[in-house]
Amino acid sequence: MKRNILITGGAGFIGSHVVRLFVNKYPDYNIVNLDKLTYAGNLANLKDVEDRPNYKFVKADIADLDDMRRIIVEYKIDGIIHLAAESHVDRSIKDPFTFARTNVMGTLALLQAAKEYWESLPERYDGKLFYHISTDEVYGALELTHPEGVPAPFTTKASSEDDMAYGTEFFVETTKYNPHSPYSASKASSDHFVRAYHDTYGMPTLVTNCSNNYGPYQFPEKLIPLFINNIRHGKPLPVYGKGENVRDWLFVEDHARAIDLIFHKGKEAETYNIGGFNEWKNIDLIKVIIKTVDRLLGNPEGSSEKLITYVTDRLGHDMRYAIDSRKLQSELGWEPSLQFEEGIEKTVRWYLDHQDWMDNITSGDYEKYYNNMYKI
Repeated sequence: MKRNILITGGAGFIGSHVVRLFVNKYPDYNIVNLDKLTYAGNLANLKDVEDRPNYKFVKADIADLDDMRRIIVEYKIDGIIHLAAESHVDRSIKDPFTFARTNVMGTLALLQAAKEYWESLPERYDGKLFYHISTDEVYGALELTHPEGVPAPFTTKASSEDDMAYGTEFFVETTKYNPHSPYSASKASSDHFVRAYHDTYGMPTLVTNCSNNYGPYQFPEKLIPLFINNIRHGKPLPVYGKGENVRDWLFVEDHARAIDLIFHKGKEAETYNIGGFNEWKNIDLIKVIIKTVDRLLGNPEGSSEKLITYVTDRLGHDMRYAIDSRKLQSELGWEPSLQFEEGIEKTVRWYLDHQDWMDNITSGDYEKYYNNMYKI
């Protein structure tokens, strides 16, 4: 079936993987990639699909309601996958207003523009969907009830307490929201607006909350690409506090597969959590990265551990996130395809094999190139 799909934030990390998947998998779909091209947006992430006949890039700001109205009407959009967001917690602490504008007002503008267009059509909401991608951080923090954890790798299905690495609690779809940072507060607000548009206007919506993603094309302010690049250059590896905070890690291509599945088969108005039952303490994760990078660079094993530098902990730093994605597994049949060690190996090799991509990011050349191309 011919469809016109708008993917917001498609030049970013997760968004570029979703755009690539949809462009390649669905040649009968028209994929419109809408991105503001802030510092984290990089069209070099999509060079392999930029000339495809079913792909179109549009530079726009989701918080501009008039632009959203125009674009949704012009491209006759019948499905929206909304990933565009400010997402770095440290930046949200320094500048919460930007996060509120993009994540809250931007989502609201997109919802309103879609509502107006879809309600103007004879079929109204039939065959339409607004799919909003959110984060596990809206749920707050979990306790470390198993502070030592269990040996990695962990299973992808937690059927007993023995499978649970650092605690007996997981975030489920009905967990009460309790955001602790300006970033997570802005995402929680946007989630509420999406659900409100379903309950008030009958708009077909879906929300998913995912755990930490990793993989190729991630902007190097985030932990894994930052540390890979710093090891390569012999720079310090800054670790918050004692490195005891725990996160659940999901390979980005597995997340993109989940988004594809949920977009096509998820139930209207439902929430699905997407995670890998793959918890790691930050310091343990960092040591795995060090070991992998040193091996692939030919350095003596563990020699880069001397680069670890403990720094003052982040304000409001949540101790543990862990997602229970059994609803998605049982209802739609999704589960992660990679064990973490395999995913880390694949990720490290990608960054080391694409040092030109990383160098263009860290030098700022990527912004100059596309700013000139799109007359930004």
